[in-house]
Amino acid sequence: MIHPEDLIRTSLQALSRNKGRSFLTIFGIVIGVSAITIVMSIGGSATQLIVKEVQSFGSENVFVNPGKPSDGLFSFSGQSAAMLLKSLTEKDLEDLRKKANVPDAVLVNPSVSGSISVSYGPDVKTAIVMGSGAESFRIYNLSLINGRKFTSEEVNQKAGVAIIGKNIVKDLFGPQDPIGEKIKIKDKKFKVIGVFSSSNASMFGIDDMIVVPYTTMQQYILGIRHFHEIAIQASSADVVPQMVMDIKRVLRENHNIDDPKKDNFIVSTQEDIIKTVDNILSAVTVFLAFVAAISLVVGGIGVMNIMFVSVTERTKEIGLRKALGATNKNILSQFLLESVFLTSFGGIIGILGGLIVTLLITIVASYFMNTNFPYFFSVSGMLMGIAVSCGTGILFGIFPARQAARKSPMEALRSE
Repeated sequence: MIHPEDLIRTSLQALSRNKGRSFLTIFGIVIGVSAITIVMSIGGSATQLIVKEVQSFGSENVFVNPGKPSDGLFSFSGQSAAMLLKSLTEKDLEDLRKKANVPDAVLVNPSVSGSISVSYGPDVKTAIVMGSGAESFRIYNLSLINGRKFTSEEVNQKAGVAIIGKNIVKDLFGPQDPIGEKIKIKDKKFKVIGVFSSSNASMFGIDDMIVVPYTTMQQYILGIRHFHEIAIQASSADVVPQMVMDIKRVLRENHNIDDPKKDNFIVSTQEDIIKTVDNILSAVTVFLAFVAAISLVVGGIGVMNIMFVSVTERTKEIGLRKALGATNKNILSQFLLESVFLTSFGGIIGILGGLIVTLLITIVASYFMNTNFPYFFSVSGMLMGIAVSCGTGILFGIFPARQAARKSPMEALRSE
């Protein structure tokens, strides 16, 4: 009877006799496991970053957008269609601002937006222009770094004033002070009165945006009377659930909706947005991980081919071992163990390589995105990599191992 320790020692000795071939054999496994680890770790990092960005807007904020709830807040088709809907009106805004209707609301801020050509002298760029109320800086947690904000009076007067993101300053003005200068948005001139930044929301490109009074945006830029969003801030996070119910009640009354399934608006809290982001990124990450795992099939085929070659080369050894009393089970176990060792070593190297590459990616992403891209160690990615690599060794090692175990000792000894 052969002890397990002897099987392990014999398998390792067999692999060490062909170190170069063993390493080349596991190369595909290393790449596949590294890809899985990188994808799942970066997916976790991205989720953490976006959740942090969403949380920066404040847990007291509730966002109302046009569209059907079944479309989902981050549905591309739903959002495209929602921008064309006119379900959020001036009456909705007025009713939501009434304390009798929504007693827990402290701020109600409408907004419209669009990707529009902006120019200053000969310099032209396309930017997201948001028409918003005077409360936008409190709602969206924006910081004024130069100049001033526009007032409620300027909103009511449809004033041609603009506050620009710090990246817009770099693109259009360079080192020049933009305060007091005139920029042209579409065909209307706007006086720059301030520069803002959002240190916590860089993922959403807020520093590349321009904010103008929503009345001016509606009248002179978009030519519409409805809103793309109404943001409402509650007195505290604890009253948000009740405020959501009040908002839905007011809008359903205004829109003559009896069945909640027929709502033509979407009410989202910070918790809803985080849950949606987490679900989307988790699904994408798992999908990409399975795509990356396909490379393990290629690596597994490579392992199987090399093991078949090994069986052929060691035919005489197999015959000698059988003549000395080794059973089919012993031979099968040895060759299967060799295959598992190969893929397991490849899995360990792949995990280590994946974690190192992930660290480098987070450093580079933090530098180029000008944000603190978090480093995330995916335990599930590591466990998946180990499980898949070991499973690959068993799956693709069983066939050559069975071929070795079935060899006749007499025929094996006579082979050259």
